[in-house]
Amino acid sequence: MFKINPPQMKFATTKFFACFIVLFINSEVSACVNCNKEIRDAIFDSAFYPNLVIILLPFVALAFVVAVISAISVKKHKANVAAFPGKQHLSPAPLMAAATVLGIGLGGFIDGIVLHQILQWHEMLSNRIPPTTYVAKSVNMFWDGIFHAFTLMVTLTGVILLWKLLKRKDIDRSGNLLAGGMLFGWGLFNVLEGIADHQLLKLHNVREITRDKELWNYGFLVLSFLFIAIGLFIAKKTKDDEGHYHLA
Repeated sequence: MFKINPPQMKFATTKFFACFIVLFINSEVSACVNCNKEIRDAIFDSAFYPNLVIILLPFVALAFVVAVISAISVKKHKANVAAFPGKQHLSPAPLMAAATVLGIGLGGFIDGIVLHQILQWHEMLSNRIPPTTYVAKSVNMFWDGIFHAFTLMVTLTGVILLWKLLKRKDIDRSGNLLAGGMLFGWGLFNVLEGIADHQLLKLHNVREITRDKELWNYGFLVLSFLFIAIGLFIAKKTKDDEGHYHLA
């Protein structure tokens, strides 16, 4: 059977991320090799690095939130172990954290694929740069690609976190944790991305061509909070010795 060598995997992952960093820094190779000068100038103008930072901000906020939630979960698990020392306690924190990260990445892909590309309700900077011309459309397409690059990094991180759990025997491997964590991560991504990009930074609206843009923006947040609630509900359902589900 084919086996993955951990050092080789770490090297490949590091090389993968390094490639993205080079693309972001070196404008000569990062985009528009074959496109016209007008599009290059529109992408790599004075707003290039500010745009890069503001697109990255929700992902940084998500990483902080996941770290805090994981720390709280670990602390709660340790308290349970201390309170009942004679009972075996499988920690839900590792799988929940990995599933949440994976859900964040996949949620970003769903947002980009469905709302950006298939339905074309909005693009990454469509509120700041309405895609009504060829150049504006190309600029938005570039930043959609950057957004997808970040979601790809998050998704790969989630896969790696899951892979690292394969040999651990001290964790809860419940399918509810995996499913609930992924749905929770999807909702969490939507909430932070919606607050940052729709409300605070005004990069785009959920649906640009509509009479009431804010109605769609707030509806998106309500649906996202519903994802979070359902995800947590599913994750907290555990099976007892008789095979019956109950809330932990």
